[in-house]
Amino acid sequence: MDRNEINMQGAGITAIGGSVHVLDLGQPGGPASDEVLIVVKAAGVGNWDDLVRTGQWNVGATPPMALGVEAAGVIEAVGDEVTNLAPGDEVMTHPLPLRRQGTWADKLIAPAVLIARKPRNASWESAAAFPVPALTAEQVLGETLQVRKGEWVLVHGAGGVTGGVIVQLAVAKGAVVIATASSASAERLRRYGAMAVLDHHNAEWPTKVRELTDSGAGVSAAVNAARGGAKGALQAVARGGRLATITGDPPQTESGITAWSVYVRPDGARLEALAESFAAGQISIHVAATYPVEDAAVALAAAVSGRVGGAAVLVMREST
Repeated sequence: MDRNEINMQGAGITAIGGSVHVLDLGQPGGPASDEVLIVVKAAGVGNWDDLVRTGQWNVGATPPMALGVEAAGVIEAVGDEVTNLAPGDEVMTHPLPLRRQGTWADKLIAPAVLIARKPRNASWESAAAFPVPALTAEQVLGETLQVRKGEWVLVHGAGGVTGGVIVQLAVAKGAVVIATASSASAERLRRYGAMAVLDHHNAEWPTKVRELTDSGAGVSAAVNAARGGAKGALQAVARGGRLATITGDPPQTESGITAWSVYVRPDGARLEALAESFAAGQISIHVAATYPVEDAAVALAAAVSGRVGGAAVLVMREST
């Protein structure tokens, strides 16, 4: 049988709220004029994928569908209008809204403008888990908070994948970073460049943040990456400061503090620039667990639990 006639396999749902299982997705077809067709090597798994599964995040496709919103792979074909990419290119993407299927599939159709080249020093697994956390970090620090060199920045809930990238990017921007996390993540966050890592299980951590900053005033900018943690993070922000939360829970502010909720936005050009930061060693992704596509439900449950200790990744093909 011709390889192009073999039906595509993936992992996803047949109904909103349904369980995750392996699906026969038919043939992917060829790319439209502005699209590329990617052979997926690996795909990231995050708690955000459960929002898609349960209908809380509309990513542009409907069941039956493969889940997944980030991936890395090799371009197999390009559309007629695509001139900056070619078959054989190693790439990564956060391709929303989805054109046909999610990224937990053998192949992926994606718009060329949302494609970035995979850093040469990145594994397939790291590249697959990079787009959503990296774009979130840049959109929080660069666009929303506009963090400046020398500024005190708090990252609350820094032990997760996205929190860790936020710490690294804030350090790369020249900020003085205070992180909160469990003791298990403390050493890794110090390696990322955090000036101090506080145990978020200690109820006095906001006070300790203030004590660490100049004159005990608190940080001028904070990012909350802990579910339900925005109110606590607010207590560590100085008068007139800024707070951004990526967990959808902006608190009532006081003392002139400004707060935002930030939701990740696809951006191929920005992802390309962040890939350069990865290649330069300024950002890395800690991949804690890999799973075959048949175990996608297990991978998703692990990501939602928050106990993976790093990124969870589906390996779709041999990553060699």
